[in-house]
Amino acid sequence: MRGPRVAAAFACGGLLALAGALMQTLFRNPLAEPYLLGVSGGAGLLALLGMAVGLAWPWISLLAFVGSLAALALAAALGGRLLARDHTPLLLAGVMLAAGFGALIALVLSVAPAERLPGMLFFLMGDLAWAGYPALLWAALALALGLARALAGRLDVLQLAPLKAASLGVAVAPTRWTLFALAGGCTALVVAQAGSIGFVGLMVPHALRRLGFSGHRLLLPATALAGGSLLVLADALARTLIAPRELPVGVLTALLGVPLMLWLLRKP
Repeated sequence: MRGPRVAAAFACGGLLALAGALMQTLFRNPLAEPYLLGVSGGAGLLALLGMAVGLAWPWISLLAFVGSLAALALAAALGGRLLARDHTPLLLAGVMLAAGFGALIALVLSVAPAERLPGMLFFLMGDLAWAGYPALLWAALALALGLARALAGRLDVLQLAPLKAASLGVAVAPTRWTLFALAGGCTALVVAQAGSIGFVGLMVPHALRRLGFSGHRLLLPATALAGGSLLVLADALARTLIAPRELPVGVLTALLGVPLMLWLLRKP
């Protein structure tokens, strides 16, 4: 009975951690995370609108996926023109979109029917009870991991300065666009299935880099494995800590992630 949910949890954790590793390479920053480009805000806004009018879950999931892709498209349109030379405009566009979506989400919550607010809040905090297509998530994880590993050599070089990477034969702009699309697609699928589950995409790849996994050929599969395992553990705790009630799994990942990140940041 628990099998489909455990399988969905592992795939969601693996996709989020993989997306985080790709984002950290894209921005050359070990503290980058999958929701940096406003993906969760776009998904949350359309999903909450669907919940407010009483749509069934498959339609809400579809709306969340469309909202995620729309946020990615807006970020690319606003800040992607200079991606070959500088990723800062893309980063700023994502931050601005996240702030704008956050304001619109607060507006929707303030006018939504009171009886639908608990479900809306659980979606915003991340809840694997929504995830109903583990086979789709596993197929996406296998495909994304395969594509990312095929780029592993270029990703190692891309961590250098853009001019240095270009001098070593890496097509910087196409590689960055590929990372952007791959990380964004992984994040969009997870948010559409399980809401916004925080800290997995930030904490797991950052911790593995600190443990010495610097080459992407090893880092990427290790990240997917560790991220999936972490989310399975967090979901088990979310179901059992105050049983028979459940906690949103995003709350557990934050409670696990904050002290671990503070400890990692304090280490020399």
